[in-house]
Amino acid sequence: MRINPDPLAVVRNLGILAHVDAGKTTVTERILFATGTTHKRGEVHDGTTVTDFDPQERDRGITIFAAAVSCAWDGHRINLIDTPGHVDFADEVERALRVLDGAVAVFDAVAGVEPQSESVWRQAGRHGVPRIAFVNKMDRAGADLDAAVASIRERLHPAPLVVQLPIGSEDAFTGVVDLVRMRALRWADGDAFEETPVPDDLRDEALARRRALEEAVAELHPGALEQFCDTGTLSERALASALRDLTRDGDGVVVLCGSAYRNRGVEPLLDAVVAYLPSPLDVPPVRGTYDGDEQERPADPAAPPAALAFKVHATPTGRLTYLRIYSGTIEKGDTLWDASARRTERIGRILRVQADRHAPLDRAVAGDIVAVVGLKSARAGSTLCAPDAPLVLEPPGVPEPVVSVAVESRGAGDTDRLASGLARLTEEDPSLVVRTDPETGQTVLSGMGELHLEVAVEKLRRELGLEVNVGRPRVGYRETVARGVSGLVYRHVKQDGGAGQFAHVVLDVEPYEEGGFAFRSAVVGGRVPQEYVRAVEAGCRDALAEGPLGGHPVTGLRVTLTDGATHVKDSSDTAFRTAGRLGLREALRACAMVLLEPVVEVTVTVPEDAVGGVLGDLAARRGRVTGSVTRAGAAIVTATVPLAELFGYATRLRSRTQGRGTFTARPTGYAPAPVTTPTR
Repeated sequence: MRINPDPLAVVRNLGILAHVDAGKTTVTERILFATGTTHKRGEVHDGTTVTDFDPQERDRGITIFAAAVSCAWDGHRINLIDTPGHVDFADEVERALRVLDGAVAVFDAVAGVEPQSESVWRQAGRHGVPRIAFVNKMDRAGADLDAAVASIRERLHPAPLVVQLPIGSEDAFTGVVDLVRMRALRWADGDAFEETPVPDDLRDEALARRRALEEAVAELHPGALEQFCDTGTLSERALASALRDLTRDGDGVVVLCGSAYRNRGVEPLLDAVVAYLPSPLDVPPVRGTYDGDEQERPADPAAPPAALAFKVHATPTGRLTYLRIYSGTIEKGDTLWDASARRTERIGRILRVQADRHAPLDRAVAGDIVAVVGLKSARAGSTLCAPDAPLVLEPPGVPEPVVSVAVESRGAGDTDRLASGLARLTEEDPSLVVRTDPETGQTVLSGMGELHLEVAVEKLRRELGLEVNVGRPRVGYRETVARGVSGLVYRHVKQDGGAGQFAHVVLDVEPYEEGGFAFRSAVVGGRVPQEYVRAVEAGCRDALAEGPLGGHPVTGLRVTLTDGATHVKDSSDTAFRTAGRLGLREALRACAMVLLEPVVEVTVTVPEDAVGGVLGDLAARRGRVTGSVTRAGAAIVTATVPLAELFGYATRLRSRTQGRGTFTARPTGYAPAPVTTPTR
């Protein structure tokens, strides 16, 4: 067992990332079993897994909520988060990645890189999270490590550094050759593995692959290149050190393989996590701001405390808030400052999380991921810090919802219970949004997809016992400017006794190809003071909430304030904000506007004999096919389809393919909608 003088050096905070059904949860279960955390292997199909503990997860056989567990391996503590693989729950992945130091990306040995694999890989890249790759399901028919690695290289564009050679293939897969230490690891029918010399029939191939690995590493790592040029080879120590540097810098990705279901390849994966992924000491100090000043906090238990809340979970016994502690130490009974809400919070209890089970702790230090009880109002994204050393950390981004349903309680007396249940849902999941439709008075629940909303409504029914009526899903349309206007004059004059209101603005509106909203002022000579310019911008932003076509949010425009006038007594921030709002509304009515609808990239996997029917169905749904390949006897069709046309597609696909077809979808943005598309 390794002994390191710094406790933080033996901590690994990592997530398990992958496309749905690539085997993330099974990998997590085998890690818990291999580390002795559990004494029985949980199975997804039996509903006995540790991390998929929610009843809906067990019923559906998928991960819905990110679950944290902790285990020990080779003298290291591993805090692990099993993340969802379905695109509807990408926000759970986003919040987990915000607080992790490393990740294991799991790929199917037959399918290679799948659509959601690509999405979560890029999410991790945005957060600068180092990754290693585990090619799972090597025991499946059609499993091909080289093909999976090729798809990683082509679709994800890292430099894959393959450190293992499989022994056997498909049903005969029994182990791997470790190319770094040049040894063979074999798993029998039991759980333990046996270390042996490299088999004679694989020695030449193993030496050739070791040579290719050394050359690939030398191309990327200056220190390794120097030794390679001097000696013509790399020592085991130099190779391992270079692999660690390349992984942590993001210049390469170490690739391992195995079969989690058969418990083969898990121990070397844990060794790779310890050897190559960073500890809290290896990542840069966290950056934050307070009152405009940027600060850094090192991963030092003696520094002032700073922690980020990334998940809130309401349980029957209390409210759990999951924290990543970046600096300092927190103890039971401590009072911390919620810098986001600007109020104090008291830590009642600190818990080491094992999915739905918890072990009490007296204290937690920098680098820890724990749950705390006692926080009253802290939400996902809140920063908790020392009252005398305030700091605001950047919260995880929250995506805009794209699908909405109307919800109402069936019982006349359940309206208040429904309101409190929806508030609890949005507290736990920031990607859910609740609003009241001003025209119909209905309560509208918005989220990331049909399944996302279905899970949320089912949670209301199961956990609160509410009977809820749900309206047909609707997509979130947008409006944008196709042709703008120049020199639109708007005068806001109001006089009803006392001080009046006066504001005069001249606006130019034009399309903005970068998307979103941009505002600038071209006023000269001080005709509109700067404080009123800010008020005009705020008013313009108010006007973006409802466009002229159907009351949908407006995006993709730039507004320029070109001129204006003020009154010595009656001009004010309120007057100019009102002028900005009403002036932009009038300008939008004069513009040529286009309705936008959300579109998704759909990947459909079907038997080859069903391709014709699937293509015809996609065309009927206004889909545009972008690619089609055949792999292992199945056709994989990729198409861009309007989200509004996908409601009920899963049932239709099953009926067309006798239950053999599957599909996944991921949002790709917005596209102009046909004029026949309803706007409300």
